[in-house]
Amino acid sequence: MALQTILTLIALWLIVVGAAWFLFVYPRHRRRKLDATPFPPAWLATLRRNLSVYRSMWPDQQEQLRKLIMRFLHSKEFIGCAGQEINDEIRVTIAAHACLLLLNRPSHEYQDLRTILVYPSGFMVNHDHHDEFGLVTEEENFLSGESWSNGKVILAWDSVEHGIRNFRDGENVVLHEFAHQLDHESGITNGAPLLYSKGSYGNWARVFSTEFSALQRASDEERDTLIDQYGATDPAEFFAVVTETFYERPHELSRLHPELFEELKAYYRVDPREWQGDQQHK
Repeated sequence: MALQTILTLIALWLIVVGAAWFLFVYPRHRRRKLDATPFPPAWLATLRRNLSVYRSMWPDQQEQLRKLIMRFLHSKEFIGCAGQEINDEIRVTIAAHACLLLLNRPSHEYQDLRTILVYPSGFMVNHDHHDEFGLVTEEENFLSGESWSNGKVILAWDSVEHGIRNFRDGENVVLHEFAHQLDHESGITNGAPLLYSKGSYGNWARVFSTEFSALQRASDEERDTLIDQYGATDPAEFFAVVTETFYERPHELSRLHPELFEELKAYYRVDPREWQGDQQHK
């Protein structure tokens, strides 16, 4: 075999080995290093102050959440918009609520998400609206949060603070927008996220379709509901809204919508009812 051919094969082998190391070995090494890094005391104070259920979690859940927050903050960029300054309180608070959705789950940890844009308050966006005749018009919408499929989440900090002050009202913009991110892991944001087995989709579809239709009827008839009626907009918004309800009003959801609660409990692999009792584990 000619020397040039041997050198070419060696070079190709080195490239393959280097690529494999970068894609598989380095991320695991980086994760182990992050997991071994002590959680900063100032971050812990923010976590305990701004995520009220943290104190009621079991110690292993607390440790897992701290590790998830560390990984999140080392892989995502925060950008302040409209004069909003970014500090550790904002970063840790948003990360804590976002990572709450990842506990006990074999998730990719928002792998496609790169940037969190933070406004001081609600912001205006332009969206195309398609009417029943196919006509398209541009509408301005005032939002407190939005999740994009191109690696961005947008949040209004005053709405995040509302979620901090009351974790039992079923309204949490971070849980809502990051539920959309999980929903999109399947490749499309449609209210049917990646489940753990093919056999799970049939029951998920049955329960969610029934509950979604019931919420639409209640909205049309102007009846009060536990689930925010914004969830009647479409299946994707329904999934995001019931995620908020599941984490913040779990006792009521399990009583009034038991099948829906069980589907969400199986998906998120936690039972938030455990965190809303009087007992505190740490």
